[in-house]
Amino acid sequence: MKFALVALAIAAGASARTFTVYNNCPFTIWPGMFTDLNVAQNVPSQPNGWEQAAFQAVSFSVPNNWKAGRIWGRRNCNFATNPGPNSCLDGGCNGGLVCDSRTGTGVPPATVAEFTLQGAGNQDFYDVSLVDGYNLPMSITNNKGCHIANCPVDLGPNCPSQLKGPFDSTGFPVGCKSACVAHLASDPNNDPNCCTGSHNTQGTCPSSGVQFYSYFKSNCPNSYAYAFDEPSGTALWTCNSALNADYTITFCP
Repeated sequence: MKFALVALAIAAGASARTFTVYNNCPFTIWPGMFTDLNVAQNVPSQPNGWEQAAFQAVSFSVPNNWKAGRIWGRRNCNFATNPGPNSCLDGGCNGGLVCDSRTGTGVPPATVAEFTLQGAGNQDFYDVSLVDGYNLPMSITNNKGCHIANCPVDLGPNCPSQLKGPFDSTGFPVGCKSACVAHLASDPNNDPNCCTGSHNTQGTCPSSGVQFYSYFKSNCPNSYAYAFDEPSGTALWTCNSALNADYTITFCP
């Protein structure tokens, strides 16, 4: 298995971390990245989207205080015509290959790596989110011994029928929507699966009221499986920011 390393603008010094995105899948993916500029203006050195071949790694610098950042994978993309959110079978974004800096958050279902560096208490916060569903196995590791966040299981084939899809040209499911994204509740404005309306607090939106929560959490216990999953103790992870950890996001770990 050939490992190809593409080093892109790795900055030296203590002002930045090195993030590495490794595609361990046996097929090409198109990673997307987004920073909520309403939270902070600090952005990584890498463009917000790129093509990445199987078994290739891409490394880039990320500001020490990167806030509200996310990285995810897109599958089965073709940007030749009508570049935008529908250019990929899942995970597509406004902007086409390079996701729009203001609106390019990605179309569900998609497994998402989420980061806030130098957050409250001088902690890095990170998680693998399945809140909007799943499209690729993923892990977040680091070089300082902090906890692994991951969803290492392919949730597509055994996904409940109400959530399964989209499907590729062979009929294989390349995604598994969350119950929220699948709109299983009758009123999207008062939805226990989405924690909206009268369910918009931790106390009024327990995991027991979220349809198919156990499917995601039992298969991927170290993931963020719904909007208020932190009490599970295995959803949101922290690492002391003083360690200046470098992070690796691996698809198909």
